[in-house]
Amino acid sequence: MQERTIKLSQIQDVKDFVLAAGRCDFDIDIFYNRVTIDAKSILGVLSMDLTKDLTVKYFGEDSSFESVLSKYAVA
Repeated sequence: MQERTIKLSQIQDVKDFVLAAGRCDFDIDIFYNRVTIDAKSILGVLSMDLTKDLTVKYFGEDSSFESVLSKYAVA
């Protein structure tokens, strides 16, 4: 399992992230406080508080998904 912290500020960021997650054949979850959302669900991701940093946990490797994570990563 790998874990990264990201920030999705705009609707287009959410679309790009969910699209990249949907291409992966492994589970990807987003966590904020006690809420867990499937990262492949655009409605689920949009329901989260996008003003906060989100924790992404994923259980596989994909270079294109990693590049999208890097784009939205929080330092």
